[in-house]
Amino acid sequence: MKKSRFTEEQMVKALRDAEVAKKLGVAEQTLYVWRKRFRGQSVDEVKEMKSLVAENAKLKKLVAEQLLAIEVLKR
Repeated sequence: MKKSRFTEEQMVKALRDAEVAKKLGVAEQTLYVWRKRFRGQSVDEVKEMKSLVAENAKLKKLVAEQLLAIEVLKR
């Protein structure tokens, strides 16, 4: 996935305030995509979701490593 110039927090702030969007130089089409993506979320909710996704990835990796270790011990 292409890395964005803006953080998710900046995206949500730009959606809340048109002046911020102008200052950041965000196109109308980009705002439309962001509205679709962050529909009704606050900055805090976006930050929390981002941290939960990172934690989930870390836990999935731990589970995979444990399953591999168990499989090795069975042999």
